Amino acid sequence: MTHPHQQALVERMRVLQRSSPEIEAAALISQDGLIIASALKPEIDPDRISAMSASILSLGEQIGKETNIGALEQVYIQGESGHVVLMSVGEGAVLTALVTAQAKMGVLLLDMRHAAEDLQKVLLFADQ
Repeated sequence: MTHPHQQALVERMRVLQRSSPEIEAAALISQDGLIIASALKPEIDPDRISAMSASILSLGEQIGKETNIGALEQVYIQGESGHVVLMSVGEGAVLTALVTAQAKMGVLLLDMRHAAEDLQKVLLFADQ
């Protein structure tokens, strides 16, 4: 999927990676599982990451509705050697970040929230 402001979206994700070096890779993914923009490592298959992120986002939204906890804000997956964080970017996209195990999650989540807000502004600007 080619977005009219793809370069601005990629640059914002790279700024996120520079401000939080624990973020090894990031991608902005549409609700239907298509890559809008990415700053992924070459060994990561963007199609697989985007499809899985969309599935996780959908399940998280369904759980949120079923349990009446409100709109989905983020999903956090912890593994032995790192984390995956999915954060809502408005209603139509998700920011997926692959994070090292050593990350200080409070600071990282704050940086991701700021990035998600900026990415949403770029997406909204493109829709006008």
